[in-house]
Amino acid sequence: MNEVVQDIKNMDFKRVYLLCGEEAYLREQYRNKLIDAVTPPGDTMNTAFFSGKDINIASLIDLGETMPFMAPRRLIVVDGSGLFKGAVDDKIVDYMSEIPEGTVFVFNETEVDKRSRMYKAVQKNGHVEECGVQKEADLKVWIARLLKDEGKKIRGSTVERILGRCGTDMVNLKNEIDKLVAYVGERDIIEDEDVDSICTLQITNSIFDMVEAIANGMQKKALDIYYDLLLLKEPPMRILFLIAREFNILLQVKTLTEKRAASGEIAKAVKIPPFFVKKYVSTAAGYTSESLKRALQDCVSAEEDVKTGKITDKLSVELVIIKYSGRRK
Repeated sequence: MNEVVQDIKNMDFKRVYLLCGEEAYLREQYRNKLIDAVTPPGDTMNTAFFSGKDINIASLIDLGETMPFMAPRRLIVVDGSGLFKGAVDDKIVDYMSEIPEGTVFVFNETEVDKRSRMYKAVQKNGHVEECGVQKEADLKVWIARLLKDEGKKIRGSTVERILGRCGTDMVNLKNEIDKLVAYVGERDIIEDEDVDSICTLQITNSIFDMVEAIANGMQKKALDIYYDLLLLKEPPMRILFLIAREFNILLQVKTLTEKRAASGEIAKAVKIPPFFVKKYVSTAAGYTSESLKRALQDCVSAEEDVKTGKITDKLSVELVIIKYSGRRK
């Protein structure tokens, strides 16, 4: 069982918690559960909130030293402080080992430097909960559970369709699940058609589909995706940047595949969700390493041509797509 959940179940809390990582949904869930458990709901006397990078450290410590008012604990929640990146006041670092019994700190941070003194101080004196991108299996179970709570059923293949269309961000996934539930109304089963009809295709997934179409010589499909993105008011230069990013990922994946790296190793090295590795490996097979390098260089050249006024941004991206979708290798 997760240590934060275990502490809440036992009502036995550390003096300090750090919730960190890119998965905002999980951080928010743990944050809210700790708020509800450490102090009674509505206890404004013993619950304090700080946010931003201009926090007064002296005030934070003074509050931590204040005895709880007619309650067993005082809770101090600090969001997005930036205290875990770069230089910080020695006082707050040292205070992590001096927090009195009855005071609980909860730090909620998107980015941290694990080498920082503040990170190490919390790790030593409390608990660090890393909330990163979840594994495919965990996301599937979570989505199925959300739908079950709403009285809905879904096939495993349809769950995969949701992930492929909407990505792995749990905040976005929760919003898409809510849309699906509202869309199907009284119907019990979520179908593939429902996902296609109501779930928003994320731009990064659209870009991957475009690059996949380019690799397979499906020029019309690649251009149709591009024109759809333009209709959605996506700037051509942002689309070009994302295309270059996909080509770069494919080059890394192809290189690692040729070295017989395992899927988990590829996912970690390239920083993509493990369940996307198979798709990237398959798409990379449609290119040679040299063609991927040329594609990256052509993306750079296209951007330079736009900046120097040689060509319009829309046409520059279109030409890259046409060039690389006109051949398989």
